[in-house]
Order: sequence, then structure tokens, then C-alpha cells
Amino acid sequence: MCLICERIQQIKKGDNRFFVKELATGYVVIGDNQHFKGYTLFLCKKHVTELYCLEPDFKQNFLVEMALVSEAVSHAFKAKKMNIELLGNGNSHLHWHLFPRQDRDLENYGINGKGPVWWYPKEKMFAEDSLVKEQELKEMKSKLLSELNKLI
Repeated sequence: MCLICERIQQIKKGDNRFFVKELATGYVVIGDNQHFKGYTLFLCKKHVTELYCLEPDFKQNFLVEMALVSEAVSHAFKAKKMNIELLGNGNSHLHWHLFPRQDRDLENYGINGKGPVWWYPKEKMFAEDSLVKEQELKEMKSKLLSELNKLI
């Protein structure tokens, strides 16, 4: 079983502390690491590797819901810009990475210029000190759920 499918099974069992909300096509979860505050994922309910593998109606709904989740993340975490990525190189199960960006957020981490989050060193982005703390997670989930409920 893939990592995303395992996380979805945890959600279904009520054992995923990062879970925020179930939508028709996927699950909204706060990212384990919060180097970029508000980092959220939208996990597709179907285990497929590419968007074109989804049935047309499901694909359309998945894209619409991703846009709504992105808007909710932007509002909840006061983003100046949203970075939205569907990569799948590490985990090939469809899932969106939603990064709320702030002005000069890379400069705050010692990188000059504007650019994607991936310019920041992965070993720092996913370091233990960037793991979300329990109280912060609770607050983030509450903010995001509130925004999701306004839009959906």
C-alpha cells in the first residue's frame, strides 16, 4: 500500500491527527512539516498516478475542490500568494501540495530572490524542528476548517 493510501486508511479509522475535512473527491490534511506555515495537502480518494487517469466528472470535481481548498488555505493563513503543485515523484498517488506564501519568505530562510519552495533545502524543510506542534496543529486545523466550511 502506498503512503497516501495508508494516510487515508488512518483518516477512515480516525487515527490521522492531521485530518481536517473530507470532501467528495479527497481529504484535506495539514502537512506534518510546517516550514511554510499553513502547508496543506489535498489527497485524492482514488489511487491513480495521473490526472488523466480519472474519469472526466470526478477529475472536474477534484480540480474544483482543489481550487476551493487552496482558497480556504489562502484565507486561513493570510497568504500573499499560493503555490499549488501536483508532483507525484515521491508518492505517485494523486495529491496536491498547497503552500501559502508570504512576502520574502525565502529571504527569511537565507535565500535571496523569489522562487518555489523547493529552492529551500529539503533537509531543512523536512527537519524535525519544522514538525507541527500539537497546539499549533489544533489551531491550524480550526482556522482551515472554518474557512472550508464558509466555501463548501
